[in-house]
Amino acid sequence: MTDATSPENTRQSCCEGDRKKSSCRCFVNTDSEAIIRTTTDFITFENRWDHFLARCGINRSGHIVAPGLYRLGNPTTDSPVFASANYTLSFDALREAIAGIDAYILVLDTKGINVWCAAGKGTFGTDELIHRIGVTGLSKIVSHRKIILPQLGAPGISAHEVSGQSGFMVEYGPVRAKDVPAYLATHVATRDMRTVRFTLADRLVLTPVELAHVLLPLIAATVALYFLAGFVASLGAVTAVLAGTVLFPALLPIIPTRDFSTKGFILGIIVALPFSVFFALVKGMSGVAQIFTGLIPLLIIPPVTAYLALNFTGSSTFTSRTGVKKEIFRYVPVMVLMISMGIVLAIALGMFRVLGGV
Repeated sequence: MTDATSPENTRQSCCEGDRKKSSCRCFVNTDSEAIIRTTTDFITFENRWDHFLARCGINRSGHIVAPGLYRLGNPTTDSPVFASANYTLSFDALREAIAGIDAYILVLDTKGINVWCAAGKGTFGTDELIHRIGVTGLSKIVSHRKIILPQLGAPGISAHEVSGQSGFMVEYGPVRAKDVPAYLATHVATRDMRTVRFTLADRLVLTPVELAHVLLPLIAATVALYFLAGFVASLGAVTAVLAGTVLFPALLPIIPTRDFSTKGFILGIIVALPFSVFFALVKGMSGVAQIFTGLIPLLIIPPVTAYLALNFTGSSTFTSRTGVKKEIFRYVPVMVLMISMGIVLAIALGMFRVLGGV
């Protein structure tokens, strides 16, 4: 057991010669029996690999940091305290940004979700922050009463409740972790530090995760359609998914309408038109059958693209929590209805062809 007021002793006893690890665990003798986890500011190859897997959506629930209070460097009782989520990308972005600064990082239990999404879900929230301040015995470790939170965590935090119940004042830092060192110099965030951006690169970095979520269903649908309806039909499935996961985030700002679902429907209709024309011109069918066959891509591809587009509401600066709920209840039934109609129509036409009716 080491003294909570002796970070140097804690660091030496716990992490001597352990620079290659991102963190190690030690116990601190406080009245609250808090566990202080000592972390280095060194981002290892193992950390980078974890980041890569997280961005690809692989082992999604495994990119978690244990909640608790972390030391960075050799902090004193006057050192700043930052709050972060227990998602490895969020935690590592902060500790890498403030490398060389002696500080504490209070990691909240956000169930492995990043700060922005967790604030919207309520896990990066007032109750969890107050709870974590208490169980770590933070008031006995630092002499000041201030916690610096990422600006994107603001929707989940009621600052006056935190102050009233814990005695700690909430201070909102900049949007991006890389601006924290400059912010610490004055504790005043510039307009640039407060500006939330959602650039093309920011949007496209999300696509691997979305693709990973639908990869297995896509493979199954592609193979099934290839044997049931041919190469063009299987290509249509691939196109619908790529439109919703790659084209949509890339073109998001320029697609008209406000709702993500309607944006997705518009994009889906555009990419479905070539398939609709192709199937409508299939020889050997009557005019009515050609029309109905041409409708199938327009009934199936747009809702698939729109549904995948709707997934981006949780990672966009364009939406609100209430707006997303409205979209789900308003448009998901339409998506289900359109896909159902398309499948029924495809089956009916297939049966008529087998029976020689078209």
